[in-house]
Amino acid sequence: MLSLRSARLAPISHVGRARKPLFRTRRTLVHSAVQELTNGFLDLAIALPIPPSLPPYSTTVILLTVASRLVITVPFSVWAKDRQWRAENIVVPQLKREMQEVHKQILQDMKVEGFQGDKDAALAEVKKRLDVASKSRKGELLKIHHCTPLPTMIIPPLTQLPMFVCFSMVLNNACQPPTVLDSESFFTLTSLAHPDPTAALPIMIGLITLANVETARWFVGAAALQRERQVARWVEQRRAKGEAVVEPRKVVQSVLRLASVFRILFATMLPGSVEIYWAASAAFGLVQSWVLEWWHARRTHVYQRSSAPLTWTHRGR
Repeated sequence: MLSLRSARLAPISHVGRARKPLFRTRRTLVHSAVQELTNGFLDLAIALPIPPSLPPYSTTVILLTVASRLVITVPFSVWAKDRQWRAENIVVPQLKREMQEVHKQILQDMKVEGFQGDKDAALAEVKKRLDVASKSRKGELLKIHHCTPLPTMIIPPLTQLPMFVCFSMVLNNACQPPTVLDSESFFTLTSLAHPDPTAALPIMIGLITLANVETARWFVGAAALQRERQVARWVEQRRAKGEAVVEPRKVVQSVLRLASVFRILFATMLPGSVEIYWAASAAFGLVQSWVLEWWHARRTHVYQRSSAPLTWTHRGR
């Protein structure tokens, strides 16, 4: 009996033991990949024709940051900005024009149906039907013009995140002793393998991240400002009635401001090479945002001027 029982339990015990080597194998593969990339980074820093007056490893980090952002993240950011432009300048104006006719059709339908109720009830019913029609038509127009908001918001960060995490892991691995990065200094860093003793770089990272949030309104056009005022009036009216209104844009801005502070605290614990990468990436992101917002505003201005009706003025000689 005992031999039979042990024979039945033996395969189960064997399977349980086989899981650990699989996990260790995956962990070893990740570590090997990071180590290979680390060796490639160190070799590249030596191979690049960097002037002797510049620190080789710090300069390589900055160059790789700019190159990777230009090749990987910029195309997706331009793609997302183009989708946002189509949503604001094609979908929204077309929806407004169509909703005027829909509003008339709703009133006509209510007359045919013999709607019974006072003025407030009639306005509420019209608003209810108009909101349903507007939401449905807006979704259709966004799909027609290929500018649905979810991919526009999600895809650019998703394309940047793997590269950001991978390069941070590579630089952190390169700082493990013994390392040649310990002998190089940069800015306020006495060593690339240790955190900034003055916390200047972490503070710079947080300020650049915060600037990216706060300067987003510098390039807002007149039409966008008008829509924001309309939304603000609508929110005030809803809150005056005692209704709770959540403004997603303000919530996102508050979260990003808080993330800027936490980024400073977290960056103070990172090696100097990772701090350089984070600062360079944040600075590139800030410049990229300015350029894309300027391009968006300029493109909107040109489009509105070209689509505006011409007015002819006769002048006598």
